[in-house]
Amino acid sequence: MRVLGLSAFYHDSAAALVVDGDIVAAAQEERFTRKKHDQSFPINAITYCLDEAGIAASELDHIVFYDKPFLKFERLVETYLAFAPRGFASFRRAIPLWLREKLFQKNYLRGAFQALDPDLNIAERLLFSEHHMSHAASAYFASPFDQAAVLTMDGVGEWTTCSLGVGQDNKLEIIKEILFPHSIGLLYSAFTYYIGFKVNSGEYKAMGLAPYGEPKYAQLIYDNLIDVL
Repeated sequence: MRVLGLSAFYHDSAAALVVDGDIVAAAQEERFTRKKHDQSFPINAITYCLDEAGIAASELDHIVFYDKPFLKFERLVETYLAFAPRGFASFRRAIPLWLREKLFQKNYLRGAFQALDPDLNIAERLLFSEHHMSHAASAYFASPFDQAAVLTMDGVGEWTTCSLGVGQDNKLEIIKEILFPHSIGLLYSAFTYYIGFKVNSGEYKAMGLAPYGEPKYAQLIYDNLIDVL
């Protein structure tokens, strides 16, 4: 079984190839283009993975994209409607991009892979996984464990911001989720922005600086910014 995993169009595009349960190759597109956080279709990373395995794209059993664009678009629209007319400027900037590119990613991916290898029957092999399931799978299936609890946390996927799953042999089930707008990841990004770093880029700097500070604002944050249930 040859499965190509794909992440693209948001930040740090990448590809990874798994053959019979083993990771054969993985790479980020920025390593080839030299563009930091390159979000473009990772054609170079894909080609690298295929070359490492010595196979053509037409020999892949599945190609799996890391999230479901329609669910993400649903969240985007519902959020804008809930807070209208606030955020209209952001809405006006975001929607044309979605309508032009992101909402029709399936068609784009089919065309890109067809150009890469005309012999590839992409319609039967292209799959879309939910964002946090992709995170959980990358942690559990690459681990040495036959069973494990799997916790994922980030800003937001389609709707999920935090998930708890259980892995057992070759199965993985998400059993609990926290949904947007409740997000410890977005809170971390907000603080990243507040102290002067770039969101989706500088969070690791805040993480690295954290051990050198003192938690003197912790209670202030608990009292005024978050509710712990």
